[in-house]
Amino acid sequence: MSYLVLARKYRPRNFAEMVGQGHVVQALSNALSSGRLHHAYLFTGTRGVGKTTVARILAKSLNCVGADGQGGITATPCGVCQACVDIDSGRFVDYTELDAASNRSVDEMQSLLEQAVYKPVQGRFKVFMIDEVHMLTGHAFNAMLKTLEEPPDYLKFVLATTDPQKVPVTVLSRCLQFSLRPMAPETVREHLQTVLAAEHIASDAGALRLLARAARGSMRDALSLTDQAIAFGAGRLDEAMVRQMLGSVDQSYVFQLIEALAQGDGAAVCALCEVLRTHGLSAASALEDMAAVLQRMAVCQVSAGAPDDTDPDAARIAALAAMLPRDETQLLYSICLHGRADLGLAPDEYAALTMVLLRLLAFKPAAAVDAGQAAPQEKKSLNSPPPASPPGKRVPVRDSAPAQPGVALTPEHNPADAVRQEMDLERDKQGPQPDAAWPGEEAMEPVPAGDAHLFDDASQAAVAPATRVIGIPVRSASPTAPEPAAAASLEPTEEGAFWHAVVQPLVESGAVQAMVRELALQSQLVARDEGLWVLRVERASLNQASNRERLAGVLRAAGHAVDVAVEIGRVSDCPARRNSAASQGRLDAARRLIEADPFVQRMVQEFGAKIVPGSVRPL
Repeated sequence: MSYLVLARKYRPRNFAEMVGQGHVVQALSNALSSGRLHHAYLFTGTRGVGKTTVARILAKSLNCVGADGQGGITATPCGVCQACVDIDSGRFVDYTELDAASNRSVDEMQSLLEQAVYKPVQGRFKVFMIDEVHMLTGHAFNAMLKTLEEPPDYLKFVLATTDPQKVPVTVLSRCLQFSLRPMAPETVREHLQTVLAAEHIASDAGALRLLARAARGSMRDALSLTDQAIAFGAGRLDEAMVRQMLGSVDQSYVFQLIEALAQGDGAAVCALCEVLRTHGLSAASALEDMAAVLQRMAVCQVSAGAPDDTDPDAARIAALAAMLPRDETQLLYSICLHGRADLGLAPDEYAALTMVLLRLLAFKPAAAVDAGQAAPQEKKSLNSPPPASPPGKRVPVRDSAPAQPGVALTPEHNPADAVRQEMDLERDKQGPQPDAAWPGEEAMEPVPAGDAHLFDDASQAAVAPATRVIGIPVRSASPTAPEPAAAASLEPTEEGAFWHAVVQPLVESGAVQAMVRELALQSQLVARDEGLWVLRVERASLNQASNRERLAGVLRAAGHAVDVAVEIGRVSDCPARRNSAASQGRLDAARRLIEADPFVQRMVQEFGAKIVPGSVRPL
């Protein structure tokens, strides 16, 4: 006699043997006991949760005649009468199972519905069970609608699907829908324990936990994996063999990884990932197990209950929950979930696993860094005093309005540092200025006069940089930035004319491109000193080191052996505004020429013609 697999051998024969679907069993049992039977049922749920099994038990309940042949519709089929035996063996003539995945066309559906006109041959009811009903074509669904809505009294429809979203609403509205839930791991483990006890096969709790978790809610998958584990372990189930068969990561590695991440030990994380590679353990399984542990840690962090004594991992999880802050637990859980998608993108899944785990250390808050590690540099506010430097160096300050520094040149020619030191010293001398208070708020108080000694000449000497800096005088000071409307006007200057004469040939010849071209056109020359030109722009996005270096290189190639420094401030004369003004002048001249033309004036006077705005272009 051939071996019968566990999934078929232990298929439930009645509602009492069903596990994990109490809500469906209760509803069907009450309906059968009270005689309130619907003509169509729809069972939905993932694979292996009992949809076909419930359909067969329902068919037996409808057609069971009892052991004595005198029974009627019942919620507890006897299992020994001819109808029950034939349905279990799959040869009951009045019970038809149709696989819609392979019989999905309208022809197969019409062939099935042709049998509906004939009364049952042996049983009390005809039962049509259509599995994977969502695979039917649209025409097949339309063909069954009328019969499904008003079938004969002796006909019952039972539909099953794993994807109810694909079933038309017209079909759903004609059926009683029951959703079979995925099995909980505890339910699967208890059922496996019962099955193995009936088979007289030894097992341990760890092996059953692994099988229950690997089944992912499917009892059929759990029994199939158990069959495989029995063959792999030569008739015995222990945790080590089952873990090796499934390729699961040992929980000790998972705990060590989380502990290393909690301590910020990147070297230990890399070493553990290498151990996983050496043993050939699944990277995806490692992330999945870590996510499961982190979920339990998060629950432990918000609940004050004592750990479960029946769970051997509960104490270790509680200890890890105390080590890792709540926000980092949530962050690591999210990283593990989203990191599984990165494994398939990397050429090496273990390298991807290492990067996923190190991602938490990259985002680790500064407060969580160990005392022995270098703390990140603190951000400075605008009112923070400058750092102290060795005394004995003075900083020449140029007479101009404060402007943000732009470029750092050589130590011998570094006006940006002078501007920065000037800004800090002037701001510290003046103290915080009181601003206009909002309604309901008080203005800020100035710095007390007693602290003025902190910003005297001696203090200025203390903040001088270590390298020698030469201050470059600026010929035109920059007032406070005006309103945007005033900033758009052109105020011609001598330096502006010179800078326009330098930039325009470079632009026309294509020597400057992209952002460098914009820097040259949008900047104003404010100082020309030996070896250094100081430009001013209004947009900080143009003040990039690469743009400054390229512009200085183009100027040197054009015969101007200078470096370029850039500051942020108001711009009143730049090549772009000069070009715009010249273009506007040509346009105005062309418009006046058109308006003065005799023919145009005659057309306007005699026919009321108008010059279309924007249609005049200078040649």
